[in-house]
Amino acid sequence: MGLSKLGQALTARDIFKLVEADLRRVEEKMGLESISSVDAVTAINRHLQKSGGKRLRPTLVLLSCQLFSEANEASIAMAAVVEMVHAATLVHDDVIDEAQTRRSQPSVNVLFGNQTSVLSGDWLYMQAFQIALRSRNFRVLDLLIGLTQLMVEGELLQLQRLGRLEVSEADYMELIDRKTASLFSVCARLGAMAGGAGEADEAKLGEFAWNLGIAFQLVDDVLDYTSREKVLGKPVGNDLKEGKVTLPLIYALQDATPAERIQVETVLRERNYAKVSFARILEIVTRYRGVERAMERAAIFTERSRTLIHQFPDSPFQRALVSVTDLVTARDH
Repeated sequence: MGLSKLGQALTARDIFKLVEADLRRVEEKMGLESISSVDAVTAINRHLQKSGGKRLRPTLVLLSCQLFSEANEASIAMAAVVEMVHAATLVHDDVIDEAQTRRSQPSVNVLFGNQTSVLSGDWLYMQAFQIALRSRNFRVLDLLIGLTQLMVEGELLQLQRLGRLEVSEADYMELIDRKTASLFSVCARLGAMAGGAGEADEAKLGEFAWNLGIAFQLVDDVLDYTSREKVLGKPVGNDLKEGKVTLPLIYALQDATPAERIQVETVLRERNYAKVSFARILEIVTRYRGVERAMERAAIFTERSRTLIHQFPDSPFQRALVSVTDLVTARDH
């Protein structure tokens, strides 16, 4: 893509075209690296790769690298690593949450059972680390080990808080820092390292992506209330049914009546909408501007990420990262 796009926002299609060829290489790398001597592991990995996804995390790696140099073997490898780590977390999350669908497809645990799924998720983690180890770069391993610890701690914290009505905004922010924003940050830092960036630029890109990750998760949790299942690729209203109180509901509960709080607590306890409908919960969240306030909060983090990425020189890749911040906030799935 030429520099003619620099003066205007790039669409999702524009961004994809910038990294399309490199993403194909990432997919090929993941396909080759996901073959195991155990048939079940290979079958699960193929199912995960076929079900696709937005590939936002590897795109972050590739764009971050190309702020400083052309895409290279290191950036392709790191893009594959982060997507494999992400896939492993999704497999484990779906087992823990007893999820039935993922990206409009049956979840891995439904198709293969919990035990096989957990072990396959473990295999994916280890394979991702094996790829990273080939770089012989201890800073890469430090980032990935620290990331994995944060994400596991986040999952444990979430388990401790399942079904609890009294979840504060600070509790929620701590959770999404560990489960989502930390991965986004590592994606950008690994890309910067692959591109030969200095430590200051690497840290700045990591901060940009951390803010982007927070905004992404805030919007994701809003969409659980406002989207449609066909668009979202999983049931709407699922978070509360799984016992999770997210920011739109946290804000609504601050002003809700005792009777409304009891209705929310009923869903948390029963883990279904049999006694209190999802429409009723959505009515409560809407009445107290839970969705609007959560989106306002997301906009703050989006603006912070935009400010940080504007500090890098203009290029098609810098402009793409600027536009990613807009797409994260405006998306419908």
